[in-house]
Amino acid sequence: MEQLEQLQHQPLELLNENQIIRILSSLPTDDPAQEEWKALAAAARYIRKQTMDDRADAYLNDVFEHGEPSENACITVQKLLYRVFEQDWFAGGFPKIRETDHAQGKKKSAEKMKHQLEQARKTLNMFQSYQLKAEKVCSIDHDSEEAATVTIITGLLDKMPKAVKEAYDAAEAYSSSISGIYASKSAKNELDQKLHEVMKLADAWNSQYEDHQNDQPDALVKLEAMTGLNSVKNRVKQLFFYLQFEQERERTGRYSSNTRSLHMILTGNPGTGKTTVARLLASIYHQLGMLPKESVVEADRSRLVGAFVGQTEEKTRAVIEQASGGVLFIDEAHTLFRQDSSGSDYGQTAVDTLVAAMTSEEFAGTFAVILAGYEDDMRGFLEANPGLRSRFPQQNFIHLPDYSMEELIEIAEKAALDNDFILHEDTYPIIRQRLEEEMVDESFGNARTAEEIIRQAVFTQGAEAAEQQAFTEDNLAVLQPASFRKSTEAINQEPQAELENLIGLNEVKREVMTLASFAQVQQRRRDEGYIPVPVELHSLFTGPPGTGKTTVASLFSQILGELGFLKRGHLITAGRADLVAGYSGQTALKTKKIIKKALGGVLFIDEAYSLYRPGDDFGREAVDTLVEEMTKHGENLVVILAGYEEPLQKLLQSNPGLTSRFKKQIQFPPYRTDELHRILLHHVSKFGYEVSNETAEQLREALNGKTFSGNARDMKDAVSEAVQQHAAAYLQNESRSINELMMADFTRLKEEA
Repeated sequence: MEQLEQLQHQPLELLNENQIIRILSSLPTDDPAQEEWKALAAAARYIRKQTMDDRADAYLNDVFEHGEPSENACITVQKLLYRVFEQDWFAGGFPKIRETDHAQGKKKSAEKMKHQLEQARKTLNMFQSYQLKAEKVCSIDHDSEEAATVTIITGLLDKMPKAVKEAYDAAEAYSSSISGIYASKSAKNELDQKLHEVMKLADAWNSQYEDHQNDQPDALVKLEAMTGLNSVKNRVKQLFFYLQFEQERERTGRYSSNTRSLHMILTGNPGTGKTTVARLLASIYHQLGMLPKESVVEADRSRLVGAFVGQTEEKTRAVIEQASGGVLFIDEAHTLFRQDSSGSDYGQTAVDTLVAAMTSEEFAGTFAVILAGYEDDMRGFLEANPGLRSRFPQQNFIHLPDYSMEELIEIAEKAALDNDFILHEDTYPIIRQRLEEEMVDESFGNARTAEEIIRQAVFTQGAEAAEQQAFTEDNLAVLQPASFRKSTEAINQEPQAELENLIGLNEVKREVMTLASFAQVQQRRRDEGYIPVPVELHSLFTGPPGTGKTTVASLFSQILGELGFLKRGHLITAGRADLVAGYSGQTALKTKKIIKKALGGVLFIDEAYSLYRPGDDFGREAVDTLVEEMTKHGENLVVILAGYEEPLQKLLQSNPGLTSRFKKQIQFPPYRTDELHRILLHHVSKFGYEVSNETAEQLREALNGKTFSGNARDMKDAVSEAVQQHAAAYLQNESRSINELMMADFTRLKEEA
């Protein structure tokens, strides 16, 4: 009860909907405090959503239908109604109709009036419904500013619906009287009178909130309600007040030498709210009268760039015409310019067409352009396009930072509430872990990822509940921990056991597991609050081909993923061709691209020594970029260089940065004869074939004393060849077993024997 009283005396803005719903769901249905918690739930949801949606309406109706609510419940209801009734009626007034207007103009103005009045009628009906229900069950005299205002609004609610209806009917009658250039003067006088009565009541209503209104648009209120983004909120508010200031200067005849620009650059990673902020800016521009529409036309490269000469200009111009009067929002705008583009890439043409429109007599000042993308990419894009850069002043750059973990958790809570779920207390550490696993690089989806985790959980829980016909209150209203499990991962894989089962490589296995154990212990120390030893798992895998380097690297990445040291635990295999480009300046980009794919896992560079060639500037650029990116990403990336030992050592000596980062070397020796024999028989059974004991012994003799440069790879190739030889022999002599390989099939080994 103490917690309930504390919440009831808090400002509505401080109410936590998730906390309130969790407590409410734990109460018995006959608990007398239910009505007070539901009143708080309705208020908290209204503040968060800035509208009375179905769920808030249901909570409020439950309070009204409970009988006679407690005094505290009624106080909360009054506070809520005070906020709900805060309506700025008919901002900007009604359209003016002049005698000199042509008939179509008069009809258009009358129709706009009817639309305004019809929207007002619907809102008033909703307000009346709430007020009538509240009056019926709440009969307290609470001395507060909210209660006094609600009392005055109640009186206006008795008069305004009738006045609005009469004004609507008068507008309808006037519109019907228009014929050619004539219109009924008496109908016009009646309309003016009815509109005057409506505005008189509306002004009385609006005056009740004058002390609380600061002329901020709804867009700023919605922006303020968003989680986090404090720096963005301050920048947008500054922009709003500056534009308001400039408007006032113009109104008083003072003009600035600087042309006011509405064009904006929004930078940030995915899911940080760039599209949402663009829509809010469009609303602000419209409210300030700077743009006739608050619509946003969204476009990207595919919508602007054509496939042949002339098509790009046509497509870009069509989008500009559609956006005229509002905002053109171009997401990932930096993709319009590609340094390595060929003559058939028309992104630059789209940019040129856009710049021309922004300065042309036809379109200049009729629309605002908002470009969005990654911060570094957008700066490079603008620097490469001086004509475009000059249209976006520095003060019109807004960077949207990544959300903090706590902000992402809050976003997940809101996403659950939007689906009428609350989160079980045990889900929070699971959601946190899921988010941490996704935070690999700048492609992390931020709010989008948090919301997607919730959507997946809702789907999983809903599907299982329906399959089991378990429609309990917990399943219908509370997201359970089990619903957040990953369904697409091979959970039953055991890479450590698979590593142990590899033939030979005993010393390699020991070294790999030592590294894995070191990473595991440091991760646990970090989790328990101790200072961990810096973990650098970058390694050299030295040895001839076919000795299992790639296989072990793959299992090593999976082990590190299972231990939680790597967020993805995947393996990306690359060679010189994947890192080095054929012309200057592009190798760094190519190397960064492959590293980006490997983040959260292991980058395995086979025959890495090929990156070092005397006088090879491209290879040196790849190595320099690799060292730089390893430093930048720290423990989020493990790099393994593989190849022969001596050339690898020369590569390390060519760059001091490599030497300091690759301190661990694991040597993969050539396989012994008995190991090659076991590998050979393993592939025979793996392909679904068998050999007799006699053939197995002949194979051992064939391998004895021989050197195979491809090691295990040669054994696999020998079995593949044997299978082909067997197929040909079988079709010539079907009396032979379809499943048994003979020594005669092993052409390569037989000849070498």
